[in-house]
Amino acid sequence: MTHTRTLLLGFGGATVALALAVAGWVHALGPPLLGRDLDTSHVVQDRDGRLLRAYAAGPGVWRLQASAEDVDPRFLSLLIGYEDKRFYDHLGVDPLAMGRAAFQLINQRRIVSGASTLSMQVARLLEPRRERSLGTKLRQIARALALEYHLSKAEILSLYLTLAPYGGNLEGVRAASLAYFGKEPRRLSLGEAALLVALPQSPEARRPDRSADRARRARDRVLDRAVAHGLIPADDIARAKAETVPSARRPMPLLAPHAADQVIAAAPSRRLHTLTIEAPLQAALEDLARDRAQALGPALSVAIIAVDHGSGEVRARVASADYFDVRRAGQVDMTNALRSPGSTLKPFIYGLGFEDGLIHPETLIDDRPVRFGNYRPENFDQTFQGTVTVRKALQLSLNVPAIAVLGRVGVNRLGARLTEAGAALVLPKGEAPGLAMGLGGVGITLSDLTMLYAGLARLGAAVPLVEREGGTAPDPHRLMDPVAAWYVGNALLGAPPPDNAPHGRIAFKTGTSYGYRDAWAVGFDGRMTIGVWVGRPDGTPVAGLLGRSSAAPILFDAFARIGQAPSALPRAPQGAVLAATARLPPPLQRFSADGRPGEVSEPPRIMFPPDGARLELSGGGGAAGAPVALKIAGGRAPLTVMVNGVPLAAANGRRTVFFRPDGPGFVRLTVMDARGAADSVTVRLQ
Repeated sequence: MTHTRTLLLGFGGATVALALAVAGWVHALGPPLLGRDLDTSHVVQDRDGRLLRAYAAGPGVWRLQASAEDVDPRFLSLLIGYEDKRFYDHLGVDPLAMGRAAFQLINQRRIVSGASTLSMQVARLLEPRRERSLGTKLRQIARALALEYHLSKAEILSLYLTLAPYGGNLEGVRAASLAYFGKEPRRLSLGEAALLVALPQSPEARRPDRSADRARRARDRVLDRAVAHGLIPADDIARAKAETVPSARRPMPLLAPHAADQVIAAAPSRRLHTLTIEAPLQAALEDLARDRAQALGPALSVAIIAVDHGSGEVRARVASADYFDVRRAGQVDMTNALRSPGSTLKPFIYGLGFEDGLIHPETLIDDRPVRFGNYRPENFDQTFQGTVTVRKALQLSLNVPAIAVLGRVGVNRLGARLTEAGAALVLPKGEAPGLAMGLGGVGITLSDLTMLYAGLARLGAAVPLVEREGGTAPDPHRLMDPVAAWYVGNALLGAPPPDNAPHGRIAFKTGTSYGYRDAWAVGFDGRMTIGVWVGRPDGTPVAGLLGRSSAAPILFDAFARIGQAPSALPRAPQGAVLAATARLPPPLQRFSADGRPGEVSEPPRIMFPPDGARLELSGGGGAAGAPVALKIAGGRAPLTVMVNGVPLAAANGRRTVFFRPDGPGFVRLTVMDARGAADSVTVRLQ
């Protein structure tokens, strides 16, 4: 008994000593690395989590953070089944797997299967060592146990999905999926999932871009084991083996590069940035800008910005035609460059005129040569249209009417209102605000201009543009009265579209800056506002560069690439007056640039014959009967008289005219004055 007690005491003492020795060795290893300060790639993604752009981490390594939610469930099933079947049951080390591996090594004198768990592999990836020894393996075991103690299974799995090597400078399943398949790992085919499970075991030897055959054989072994373990039906395995293995790497996504650069510069410590941009729309508009810039000519660039005006969120921002094109200064952000807006500020001039009660869309206004002090504006085509409605003046972008209204509205008031709405207007150095501001004599960015037009679409409530997801909703700023904004949008909806483009679906305005340096087109439907700029980033002139022919076709094509038909503009708000010129209150019938009441007259009326009258023809009712008198009151000369739609000779200001009927029957008589007001009667001649 005494001897037995001595042996037990000795054994217990040895166990304690061994435990103390192991504890001391583990302590000597130092605190474990838990991957919480991992140097991962900066990632910029769209509103739905799709990658826009990533930046290499450390020495040029693509290491994109990933978790179980980021990958296809079949990939996880294959990974766990192939690498670590009891991953969710063990504490970092799988005793059964280690015992099996040791038995196979002793029995067959070679390594048949490994015993490394995913936790041990993560430990090795966090603390890589070149040597392969028993001490190294014990260190991995100790680190794996520490990882299991400090982290959850989900966190350990996330570290593996982020750090697993895939050949070259690719680390992590997300980087590998993008490089080899050109897509996110959320939607992998079975063959793609199996290949991504197989590569980390021997990443350099099995790189598909260097040895597609080895990669295929490794993939098929993963699939065979999945069948043996009953994870995947045999029919699915056969189809997966028939899939081709990629033989080259794809470039990493590079969408919205300017926006990505800016958000990284603003918050360099963050690794994940989410923008409000929609990747498919961004890609479509980048292709559009690149194609159109190449077609327009060398050194020309195109910028496009698309905004959901309901929220102010930017859905796409193409800051240049090609980020890497040096000839087009591709890395210059032309959505935030100050440029002359040409005629694109005219809608806001008229909007304030509507708000002030100076004009209505059907108010008559003169487009004639006129001088405002030393300033004498001319139209682009150097012609004048005479008397037109305000609606037509805006649709045709006539200069004289716009400057006349601006003179009444006030240049300072226009500038203040646009600035209060959030736009930064910059005057040329040393110049004071003047009437030329209405024709482009001020600097503005495409982003701010698009924001202002989005305010028109929101019936006069402008909101700052938002590009980062998750921010607080900005407060709207008053741009103009809802009725005035609706008048502007309704008028722009009738602007003549470019050739082969649909009419009446997009409210838009074009502009060309002085010297053919900038071409603009900005428009909106019921949901989206899009702004387009075309020109040379260095500001040099381009012969023939016009907003209508260069920028407007891009605008309409951009709307077509949204993927849905333009939605309708909002209905007329309460207070909107829908009336012809003659039905407007007298002060609104005709605009006066000097503020004095214009000539006002009653609409024309046919006093005789009255509507529905029966008149006896003289001379027996033949075709050559005596003339019939027509008496007119009111109306603004010159008057136009029509009999059954056929104009008579000019009335020359007379209020009584005569016509000779063709014979008995019904006759429709119409008179129209210079403002477009008309009156008609139908009489019977017998």
